[in-house]
Amino acid sequence: MTDLRDFGKPYHGIHPAAPQAGYERLTWQEPDPRNDRFRVRDHTCECQRIVYELCQAGGLHFIRRLYRSDGVTEHESDRMRAPQAARLWLRILLGQAR
Repeated sequence: MTDLRDFGKPYHGIHPAAPQAGYERLTWQEPDPRNDRFRVRDHTCECQRIVYELCQAGGLHFIRRLYRSDGVTEHESDRMRAPQAARLWLRILLGQAR
């Protein structure tokens, strides 16, 4: 049941699971400048040092990784179709890919 006191509070995003044994190491790339605008469809919690975002631009999807230490370092996955991106997003959330 939803607690009515939670309405109006900032969204506290999901925390990805810790990396599982044998997790896949993803190949991350520098941000692609071909899309000056993109839409963030979902994201992990902002309280983490590494934040993942499921993004969409130009009909394709990708995962963006923001690493925060002395500033923000951005990396992106390859562009892919929506079903493939949804599977990758789930694997990141389950700790099966990083």
